[in-house]
Amino acid sequence: MTPIIIPHHSLEPETLRAMLEEFVTRDGTDYGAQEISLNARVDQVLRQVRTGKAVIVYDSEGETFSILPKEQVHGV
Repeated sequence: MTPIIIPHHSLEPETLRAMLEEFVTRDGTDYGAQEISLNARVDQVLRQVRTGKAVIVYDSEGETFSILPKEQVHGV
């Protein structure tokens, strides 16, 4: 599978926010021992995406997306 990178600026703000909320509430997403609010978690990931430290990757086979550290995505 070749990852499809979705530029965050190509998404409507509401769509991006909904994607980030879905991502940070997925099972297995761990933010450490302290409880962090949904808004704080979304803001953390949004900062990483906006600064280029993380990218939104679409999997056309599974029709799913993920947000990964830039270093984990080959060809970026």
